Amino acid sequence: MSAEAVPGDAVKVLFVDDEFIEFRSLKKKIGSLSEPAVDVEYSQSISDALEKVKGGRFDLILLDNRLLPNADFRETVPELRGIGYTGPIGVVSTDISDGYFQQFPDYGVDFRIGKDEIDARTLQYIIREFVKYDLPDFWKDDYTI
Repeated sequence: MSAEAVPGDAVKVLFVDDEFIEFRSLKKKIGSLSEPAVDVEYSQSISDALEKVKGGRFDLILLDNRLLPNADFRETVPELRGIGYTGPIGVVSTDISDGYFQQFPDYGVDFRIGKDEIDARTLQYIIREFVKYDLPDFWKDDYTI
């Protein structure tokens, strides 16, 4: 499932969560996001996500920490990295306070975020930080040769 009528240069986000209601909640939260354009697709399992990643381009993956039958991100993220996905992966969880979340860089995770923290402004920040950063026009002259 993806957003309707998004431009071709939209940021493609894959949201992986075994609860469809979480996807609906995310779409509602980011509905007000106008810049950048975002196309969000949904996968209910890691196996579905692997197939989608193999078949398309995604700029960012937001991955629920716990997906059955896998235990947590320590199993699912290496699977995504193992098929060649090199883009940013953020682990999303109801509770990110467990000690094992401190190990997230060791497993190929770029950032972690609580489900209650995601809104349009936060997603916009994540995209700017991890997907694309546009230099202000007045800086661009300093970087041209």
